[in-house]
Amino acid sequence: MNDLTTYSIGELAREFDITTRSIRFYEDQGLLTPGRQGQTRLYTNKDRVRLKLILRGKRLGFSLAETKRLFDLYDMENSSARQLHTVLELIDDKKMSLQQQLEDIKVLLVELANLEERCRDELAEMNQASAQPVSNAVPIQEKL
Repeated sequence: MNDLTTYSIGELAREFDITTRSIRFYEDQGLLTPGRQGQTRLYTNKDRVRLKLILRGKRLGFSLAETKRLFDLYDMENSSARQLHTVLELIDDKKMSLQQQLEDIKVLLVELANLEERCRDELAEMNQASAQPVSNAVPIQEKL
């Protein structure tokens, strides 16, 4: 694919299995800048690559603002060193956030296991109580 190749919004949507609405949203966020031919959007290979990076970033948990920050850095300086340092910072932040989420999930799992055990114990006690004959019960004949 050369730099002169253009894509319609529908072609990109099909290629990446997303909606055209999503692509227009990324455009509204300043992440994609298609050219126009009348009312038709024409996306370049640069836009296609950026769309691929946006979707990869989302899969990795990066926000659109973080992705835009990287794109802006690249557009402003075209300096891969600064961009790579920024990516490393974002990765470090994301890893710390995920580690905290993992710890929170572990705590919740322990709490849920404890609650489950208490519920099962109470149900077992209820079942035992209903299965045992009541010792103070007066036979029906004596009540008459």
